[in-house]
Amino acid sequence: MYPNLYYAFKDLLGLEIPFLKLFQTFGFFVAIAFLAAAYVLTQELKRREKLGWMQGVQEKVLIGQPVTNAEIIVNGLVGFLLGLKIVGLMLNWDNAMQDFQGYMMSMQGSMAAGIIGLILFAGYKIYRRQQTLKNTQRKEEIVTIMPHQRVPDFTVMAAVAGLIGAKIFHNLENWNDFVADPIGALLSFSGLTFYGGLIVAAIVIINYAKKKKINIRQLIDSAAPALMLAYGIGRMGCHFAGDGDWGIYNSAYATDNMGKVVKVAPAQFAEEVQKNANFFVPQYGSIENIPHAAFEKPAALGFMPDWFFAYGYPHNVVKEGVQMANCDGQYCKVLPIAVYPTPLYEIIACIGLFLVLWAIRKRVTVPGVIFGIYLVLNGVERFFIEKIRVNTKYNIFGFHPTQAEIISALMVIGGLALIWYCNKTKRTETAAS
Repeated sequence: MYPNLYYAFKDLLGLEIPFLKLFQTFGFFVAIAFLAAAYVLTQELKRREKLGWMQGVQEKVLIGQPVTNAEIIVNGLVGFLLGLKIVGLMLNWDNAMQDFQGYMMSMQGSMAAGIIGLILFAGYKIYRRQQTLKNTQRKEEIVTIMPHQRVPDFTVMAAVAGLIGAKIFHNLENWNDFVADPIGALLSFSGLTFYGGLIVAAIVIINYAKKKKINIRQLIDSAAPALMLAYGIGRMGCHFAGDGDWGIYNSAYATDNMGKVVKVAPAQFAEEVQKNANFFVPQYGSIENIPHAAFEKPAALGFMPDWFFAYGYPHNVVKEGVQMANCDGQYCKVLPIAVYPTPLYEIIACIGLFLVLWAIRKRVTVPGVIFGIYLVLNGVERFFIEKIRVNTKYNIFGFHPTQAEIISALMVIGGLALIWYCNKTKRTETAAS
């Protein structure tokens, strides 16, 4: 696994570049997911605009508006943080790299450089305001803003609201862990629930789109392929970083102390569990409650690697597992029993479903139906993957679903209802005309 890009370059290219430790693998893939989704959404919005399905909105734009006090304050804070952290990192590199996340979330750094950065950044904004007031005549202009020009706004809203929603839903799902360490749970880079982010981001963006008079059904149809692609790429971050978002244990495999997957007989599985009781008991209460299912690679799929069916996630970013042999450093843990690499399965499934949505988007012309199909496909995919994932289960009238199973079931039902409603509305409109 690659907790940050330093490990990726070292393993894949044999290059040791300490500076790359700054870039977390999970965050890197999340950024790529947002950029890819923004590109796909922009292209689809432009296509619908050319067809006349979506129109722009005229807005007043003030030319020559001077810099506000709020912008000066924000710019000063940015300068302070950059000076504090970047210069501090340069002066205390070795110690900061021991726990980069802890360093970034603390007030450690160069205070003097932070103050200088604040003065320079805020001062520049003040200078810009004085120049604008002196040389520019303020006036209003009417411009037409097309929906695709709003994509940067959508992206920022999705990033902020999505992160908040993902954190909220994850901590609700893992309430005991949150209560035990609320600050750590909120500040941790791991522990994000996709559906929580999707729900909160959707509410914020749809509310914004209504204010800007954007056709909601056309917008959500345009977003459907982008959302599926972003989810698939985001799962790459989960898999390659080893963020703990994996499946139940595959009791047909274990891992050695170097992180290699090895096949084991049922009796050997029990022995491995007993040998690593210190790891399992704190998590599950006893060695009898470990979620597992044996599935050995079929002979017909002998060409596929064992890690496709069971993986130990060596060097995982959440530091879960047992100590690896001959490994020194921050990320030296591997799971003692291999798990189903569910993020890998979701990468394959969601990239494939993105291609399906991209292929049918021109054939399905009833507004809202593409998004309904997305809800059904994503809900079905996640519902079944939950069967081999480890998540908190709820007790509802004798049933024990996970949070994701509940939401994915509602997505399927909601998607089918949306498809029915949109088609019914279209038939009614056609009949009336």
